[in-house]
Amino acid sequence: MHMNKRVSAPTVSVVLSVKNGGRDLSAAVDTILNQSFTDFELIAINNGSTDETGPYLDRIADPRVRVYHQKDKGLAAALNHGISVARGRYIARQDHDDWALPTRMEKQVAFLDAHPDYALVGTRAEIWTGESPTGRFHDHAIEDEELRFGLLFNNPFVHSSVMIRKAALDEVGLYTTDRARQPPEDYELWSRIARRFRVSNLAERLTIYREVPTSMSRDGKDPFKDKLILISAENLAAATVGEPNPLPIHLDIASLLHGAPQRMSQGADIDAMCAVVTQAGKTIFGNRSFGAEDNPVAVWTRNLQHHFSVYKYGLGHARRAAGRVRGALRRLGFSI
Repeated sequence: MHMNKRVSAPTVSVVLSVKNGGRDLSAAVDTILNQSFTDFELIAINNGSTDETGPYLDRIADPRVRVYHQKDKGLAAALNHGISVARGRYIARQDHDDWALPTRMEKQVAFLDAHPDYALVGTRAEIWTGESPTGRFHDHAIEDEELRFGLLFNNPFVHSSVMIRKAALDEVGLYTTDRARQPPEDYELWSRIARRFRVSNLAERLTIYREVPTSMSRDGKDPFKDKLILISAENLAAATVGEPNPLPIHLDIASLLHGAPQRMSQGADIDAMCAVVTQAGKTIFGNRSFGAEDNPVAVWTRNLQHHFSVYKYGLGHARRAAGRVRGALRRLGFSI
């Protein structure tokens, strides 16, 4: 371990795990060290790098930086190590190839300080490819109910944008290291947090999410579909039967929405699946009313019907509805 000494415990502990960060790492670190909010520590876990990552981290003279060197234990275990040594009451995530805008930390701290019943707050994000903006964005929902409903189907948080109340992690646990449940370790953790606490995204785009060939989530061809289906099904079960032990119908819904209709039960019933989604919406939203264009329950029900129609009758039968479904999902902040 290399540690620059700091006397008092900071408000925020920024946890960054990196393996072979290359030329991306220094820019990501700079965006943290140049934040408008300064009461933080940056815990950098060198997770088995074989390039210049280790020497670069050891050269950082900023007293807020704490560096730990270890063999590669995987992302989840590395992040858990960082959290275990963190001294801040808030844990902020940062990836080695993404960038934080200067006021990201300041605004997230202000939010969590003002909302003690919230455990997690992310931000919206610009999507870049390498050094260039794409004109695309992760404009996910910002309100707790929309986010908890969105978590039934997918991950409405940008991992490198989140800040978490450490006390909440003490209660629900850290990132899972169970290979049957991760990756995506972030979606799995947010799901557990959202079952116990309120969650939010800031409306501002305070993160630059960079699509680069070495991003872990993009290695290989769809490497974690099985886990996505499992976590989605668990969330549907928790919302409808009160515990995250999915029934076949929950797995049917998740399989259909994640492009694996062949995994559905024999004789899967689309009306029954839509009824489960409606029930989950009732549980989360209660009697809240929505406009015709912004009803997330209606949007996801149509999405489910569209996927089922494609599976049963072929793409041509459902093509007309597909554009409406895609547009509605984009309005809810999902990039498809």
